[in-house]
Amino acid sequence: MSKAILFLAAMFMACMAYAQIIEVCPSCKTSTLDQAIGLAKRHDTIIINKGHYKEHNIIIDKPLTIIGKNSPLIDGDLKGEIITIVADSVTIDGLSLINVGNSYTKDYASIRIKNSKQFKISNITLEKLFFGIYIEKSNYGKIHNNTIKGQAVNEFNSGNGIHLWYSNYIDIEDNVVENVRDGIYLEFSNYCNIKNNISSNNLRYGLHFMFSNNDLYQHNLFKNNGAGVAIMFSKQIKMFDNTFKDNWGAASYGMLLKEIYDAEIIGNNFTENTIGINIEGSTRILYKNNNFIKNGWALKVRGACYANTFTNNNFLHNSFDVAYNSKINDNIFDRNFWSNYTGYDLNKDGIGDVPYRPVKLFTYIVNRTPESIVLLRSLFIDIIDFSEKVSPVFTPDNLLDNNPLTKQIKW
Repeated sequence: MSKAILFLAAMFMACMAYAQIIEVCPSCKTSTLDQAIGLAKRHDTIIINKGHYKEHNIIIDKPLTIIGKNSPLIDGDLKGEIITIVADSVTIDGLSLINVGNSYTKDYASIRIKNSKQFKISNITLEKLFFGIYIEKSNYGKIHNNTIKGQAVNEFNSGNGIHLWYSNYIDIEDNVVENVRDGIYLEFSNYCNIKNNISSNNLRYGLHFMFSNNDLYQHNLFKNNGAGVAIMFSKQIKMFDNTFKDNWGAASYGMLLKEIYDAEIIGNNFTENTIGINIEGSTRILYKNNNFIKNGWALKVRGACYANTFTNNNFLHNSFDVAYNSKINDNIFDRNFWSNYTGYDLNKDGIGDVPYRPVKLFTYIVNRTPESIVLLRSLFIDIIDFSEKVSPVFTPDNLLDNNPLTKQIKW
């Protein structure tokens, strides 16, 4: 080890040895967080004891650890932003924040993190908020085990639960977000991990991201959101083992993909949504080991979708398996299980001897005339679908699963 490294290590240990603990309580000499920050030196620890503290516009401008004891409540009194972090190496743990101010010109947040790195926000409860945790131009942080509960009624006067803008290498894990505009929002944010979160009952999207590449989304639940989940203008996305459930409405879906490239969508459950996945302008995506269960449409494939592969998925009891708006197909459907498949397997190898055609003529009729959905279970519709299957005129003649599985796939 070089002398320079030894010297730096010694200096760091010396600084840590002089770090102090500052106690905050309503009856203490230091009775507010703002006071404590003013007294603290770099790398000090501030302990906030149980109590109700009316404070706003708190600026953290040095590396600090702030720990709440027995969930102290910091009340912004509807006067503006509550906490703003503008330093590196800040940890906040165990606080409750309430009553962020509302503004039509400023995006007030319970906690804003600005031009920072190596931060951690954990075990925080946020209520009566505009934006919850707002991260801008910050890197290498962790947002962990927080509860964010808004009261959003209209999109124009509500904010997002966890909001990232130009921020990279952020881990967002084990959070609960509900009743805000968008549960989790990313824009120009790369190499982020979003895992084990519950985002539900939000006004617009459970998850919404744009222009964000190389991100991982895993083991999240997106349930009963206004429009579902929207994924736009991004590449190298991995979505593994998530659940998209109960996203119903005329313009709702489990997930919207728009202008997505070179992604992997594996092991997800799309259950009881108006549309499981709505796909537009997305290319070179692997859809594998997903369950599409009791959706209106399992897949709606719109224009400019090329070189995608759908394999080893279960399509179970959807009203429509696939809707397609083009006569040209450049996508592969292979070795999926379709509960609507009526073919046979004479050699008992688990693969149907007759290819399955997942696009029905009736889907074209419903897309053009939505009111015709009332005919869904009628004999007339069965006849025209059978006629189209025998001699395709309107549906892509090469859109076939040539190896449909005869047994549901178990993982």
